[in-house]
Amino acid sequence: MSNVPDLLVKDLHVAVEGKEILKGLSLEVNKGEVHALMGPNGSGKSTFANTLMGHPKYEVTSGDILFKGESILEMETDERSRAGLFMAFQYPVAIPGLTFASFLRAALNARLAPTGGEDGKMPTRKGIPPKEFRDMMRAQMKLLKMDDSFAMRYLNDGFSGGEKKRAEILQMAMLKPEIAIMDETDSGLDIDALRIVSEGVNTLAGPDLGVLVITHYNRILDYIKPHKVHVMIDGRIVTQGGPELALTLEERGYDWVREEVAAR
Repeated sequence: MSNVPDLLVKDLHVAVEGKEILKGLSLEVNKGEVHALMGPNGSGKSTFANTLMGHPKYEVTSGDILFKGESILEMETDERSRAGLFMAFQYPVAIPGLTFASFLRAALNARLAPTGGEDGKMPTRKGIPPKEFRDMMRAQMKLLKMDDSFAMRYLNDGFSGGEKKRAEILQMAMLKPEIAIMDETDSGLDIDALRIVSEGVNTLAGPDLGVLVITHYNRILDYIKPHKVHVMIDGRIVTQGGPELALTLEERGYDWVREEVAAR
């Protein structure tokens, strides 16, 4: 049995337009675990999330990201997604004219597609049958308390903040990733939407899914209980602990962490 973590980030340094943002970040996440990455604004949390998914704006200058034992630095974003990584966006993009159901079926077919044949060409594969897809989607929408009419609306077009975030969680439910990164999913949500989204995440979490919740506030962690909390300051993780660490941050803010780092 391998002891290699499912997601292993080793001494990661990342620059944006020549400016170093991540300065030696290391992290491990396994399936079956829920991790929270917390930190003040500007600490590099969203840079880290985008780097994990291969956004071309973010340049890895040193270090490595291993997923299931293999480096993914040379993989494009779609390849990382097909391999089993998923990211729920802080600000999902609206695409007028594309129904949510059409988008989701295309995404699912891409996720299920073989990665390549022996000759390097993509093997042909029929997509998921329409009825099977509809049944699967309706079951997951019911789980997230989403009306069936949601499927025929244009992707995120005119969606409320809560609807956008529920749409992200529905994608996660359908695509069945192995590691899901949630980039400040709690931003812009009222308490009811936050609870529904959190219930969806808790239902999906289990032995086949690892979750990395990136957040500024403790609020979402009242509903999604992490196994481990990591605190990020100035591009690196400076301290970590159990769920009680998030409560300490809520009570005391981040200044005490900065003071501890400065005293080292």
